[in-house]
Amino acid sequence: MDAPLHPVANAAVNPAVTPAVSRSPVRSLEVLDAFRSARKPLSLSELARLARLPVSTCHGVLRSLEHHGYLYFPSPREAYPTRRLFEMASVIEAHDPLAQRLAGALQALRDRTGETVILGTRQNEQVLYLQVVESAQSIRYSSRAGELKPLHSSAIGKCLLAALPDAELDAWLAAHKRLPRITAATLTDAAALRNDLLAGRRRGVHTTRGENVADVMALAAPLHVGALALAVAVAGPLHRMTAAQARIARQLREWVQRLEPQEAEVADGR
Repeated sequence: MDAPLHPVANAAVNPAVTPAVSRSPVRSLEVLDAFRSARKPLSLSELARLARLPVSTCHGVLRSLEHHGYLYFPSPREAYPTRRLFEMASVIEAHDPLAQRLAGALQALRDRTGETVILGTRQNEQVLYLQVVESAQSIRYSSRAGELKPLHSSAIGKCLLAALPDAELDAWLAAHKRLPRITAATLTDAAALRNDLLAGRRRGVHTTRGENVADVMALAAPLHVGALALAVAVAGPLHRMTAAQARIARQLREWVQRLEPQEAEVADGR
């Protein structure tokens, strides 16, 4: 039997420890993300600046990406990604089993609430956004899959912390007595966060009010899909979410109550 790959497998042993991550493969992704941000061909110096890499390192990454067909040079001094990355990502995304099953349900929740819907899970000491279905409204909360957010200041993170057994939650809080301040509204005291998590448990919905992004409110509920710990959040402008908080909380709870039995059947192979 293969050993588990999930990086959170050892979190219960020492929840304060984050596994070391090699920078080498990440540098290619940082270079590609620089193109995403710039949305145009870039020179070596521009790439190095946007990717925050030494020029010599960036040059090596460029040559490697070019050698494997991920970059070409539309001009002698500027590079741009080829469609190979897009085609690879499209195939991977099309066969994501979780995305295939939940995409329609997440879109339905977005349409019902009118706000952005996010599916997330825990990755070490952060929340990893797995899917984001943005609101159609012109003023909305915007994000993208793959973003990482703090556990203590995001609604999804609060869900995932509150879902821990009491002993594991107490150990995590003991290791994080003073929490980083993300905005002026962030809960930075472990005791205050614990009270907030317990209140969210009782309600069945966890809330952030400008704690992760100023002027943004989010409501999140835990979602059980097999052995994977997930949470779903509805997020939008603070003033609009505050006015609709009771309605959206009810819609979110109802959505989870309808979806979880279906996912249980899938997990059981029925």
